[in-house]
Amino acid sequence: MKVTTVAWPDVPIFRNLLKVCITGRDLAGGSALHGVYAKSGVPPSTYLSNHFILLYSKCGLLPDAHQVFDEIPEPNVFSYNVLLSALARDPLHSHLAPSLFVRIPNPDLVSFNTLLSFFAAAGRSSDAFRLFSRMRFMGSDIDGFTLSSVISSLDDLPVDPLHSLAVSSGLDSFISVNNALISSYSKGGSLDKAELLFDRLAGVRDAVSWNSMIVAYGQHREGAKALSLHRDMVRLGFEVDMYTLASVLTAFTAMKDFQGGTQFHALLVKRAHERNAHVGSGLIDLYSKCGRIEDALKVFDEIFDCDLVLWNTMISGFSLYEELAEEGLACFRELQRSGLRPDDCSFVCAISACSNLSSPLQGMQLHSLTMKSDIPKNQISVSNALIAMYSKCGKLHEARKVFERMPEQNTVSYNSMIAGYAQHGLGVEALMVFDEMLASNYVPTGITFISVLSACAHTRRVEAGQRYFRLMEQEHGIRPGEEHYSCMIDLLARAAMFEEVEELISTMPFDPGSIGWAALLGACRIHGNLELGTKAAEKLVQLEPSNATSYVMLSNMYASKQRWEEAATIRKLMRDRGLKKKPGCSWIELGKRIHVFVAEDVSHPSIKEIHKFLEEIQEKMKQAGYEPDMRWALTRDDVGEGEARLRHHSEKLAVAFGLISTGDRVPILVVKNLRICGDCHNAIKLMSAIVQREITVRDAHRFHCFMDGSCSCGDYW
Repeated sequence: MKVTTVAWPDVPIFRNLLKVCITGRDLAGGSALHGVYAKSGVPPSTYLSNHFILLYSKCGLLPDAHQVFDEIPEPNVFSYNVLLSALARDPLHSHLAPSLFVRIPNPDLVSFNTLLSFFAAAGRSSDAFRLFSRMRFMGSDIDGFTLSSVISSLDDLPVDPLHSLAVSSGLDSFISVNNALISSYSKGGSLDKAELLFDRLAGVRDAVSWNSMIVAYGQHREGAKALSLHRDMVRLGFEVDMYTLASVLTAFTAMKDFQGGTQFHALLVKRAHERNAHVGSGLIDLYSKCGRIEDALKVFDEIFDCDLVLWNTMISGFSLYEELAEEGLACFRELQRSGLRPDDCSFVCAISACSNLSSPLQGMQLHSLTMKSDIPKNQISVSNALIAMYSKCGKLHEARKVFERMPEQNTVSYNSMIAGYAQHGLGVEALMVFDEMLASNYVPTGITFISVLSACAHTRRVEAGQRYFRLMEQEHGIRPGEEHYSCMIDLLARAAMFEEVEELISTMPFDPGSIGWAALLGACRIHGNLELGTKAAEKLVQLEPSNATSYVMLSNMYASKQRWEEAATIRKLMRDRGLKKKPGCSWIELGKRIHVFVAEDVSHPSIKEIHKFLEEIQEKMKQAGYEPDMRWALTRDDVGEGEARLRHHSEKLAVAFGLISTGDRVPILVVKNLRICGDCHNAIKLMSAIVQREITVRDAHRFHCFMDGSCSCGDYW
């Protein structure tokens, strides 16, 4: 706009021109008006300064807005609120919003609501609830926006008290409050309450109400109900936007319904919605979680204007699979080169990829990058991802450091720390963190108890595990689900308490799922219980007929008992069904390179030196009492050939390479994609004593830290 000289004190004309600039985000015109105002010599006006703050904040110039604020002799509450709102919206400076809020002499309802909204968006549920409690203590007014913000922020806290407050205060008349309640009930596992509330809203529902309920059904794997709601929504004439379509995709994703998802994808193509970034993100998530990462990548490549959410979803898709961790990190680097600024979600996804890769070096580089980047330093989700990453990379002390340095933890933080200790076989430490969690008044969730029960299972704490299983429902009101029963099956089966396992299975409210039967089959493999192991394998085949794992484990059980004909029959069945065994491999990161080995590998440049080292150290091991466990050779070959096969298992090759490639006393970490075999476990124990080195092997189930001839698992895995 063209700015003419304004004759003072014609303030109304000046004010109206300024409002036009603010509405149109006309930075050039607004700046010209600011220049006229500065040169006019009129006394400072808080009213006009507030509008200049509004202008600069809406035009994305927060430093300029802050400068105008600092020049106001006596800022009023509106001055603070305008700047507070600008800070809360700006991803680079949002962490400064709480410190500005405490400077407001007399915060009003807008001040409180602005900070509450910021806490809700940032996932800072404890801060939101504390602020809300302060409002109630001070006798401050609350409105529908207040209540919907605090309800939306709820993470581990119960929803019912706030629902009661909404009813008693009459704020349940706000549709936004009801929509927030539907979402919170769903997240808290109370789908029935969400449904009841949604039904009561008949006649006053808006599009957000429908979307919230569709998402709720998706979260609870009620895909048919989600689709039915979508059809009703269309029939009643509600506008179906991209968020609705993405919500329907969430339902397919929750059920991993690949066929239904592809049919819905076809509908999206017919309606020309498939290249929308929001819908594309839902499609990528669907295909990734259904194991169709190639299809996810096709969707990603076909969207011209990729936003940050789309990039994050693609990185997350890669991070779901160990074998695609490198691609996930490469995608993160592409995001950086694209000109978009990674946010906390980007870092969480990339750090998760590092966890799968078990690359402590790349994980530490990402940790440094998060500290140097402009993401808010109070992002709990990033710290939680770092705890999980360091735990999975064998650096438990670094995980504990991150945990202790967090300005605020949440339930996920404690869950991650408990799971880390459990995976390392440190049951005492895991249960101590659980006690700390309860003492700090954090409410345990179903996931918490999965980690607690897993810690008991990994450390032979049968009685403790049974006690915690009972207390779940008795003291914490958490009904055991399929995964909790799977942990109990694992707990009892590892301890060879097979009668108790069968009794538990017969009294469970539902049949064990694939996780439970797989846990039982693994324990039967270790303890040689062929009868029960066969039953578990048959159940697994029924549940997952295309998964080769159960066939392989059953075949190996027959082979370990030298029942070669039965083993051959299972292998033939696999071939007839077109199934292939997942190839076992082990890898070690040295310097900036990852070295991968498979059984009887001859491709590595140092393979001759590796074989020579293994032959030499095996002689020393035999002198120390080592006898190759031929049950793990799984072959009818002669003893010499069987020993050679055992000696060239992938984990032994990786350990040998690590030992000959690093200096004395340097600890090494090897990662294996399958469970470590019994012979390798015995051999590496002796290796650690002979070479006086700390050797850590992370297999598909847990960590084994070998030192001075013993293992952290206590030979119990």
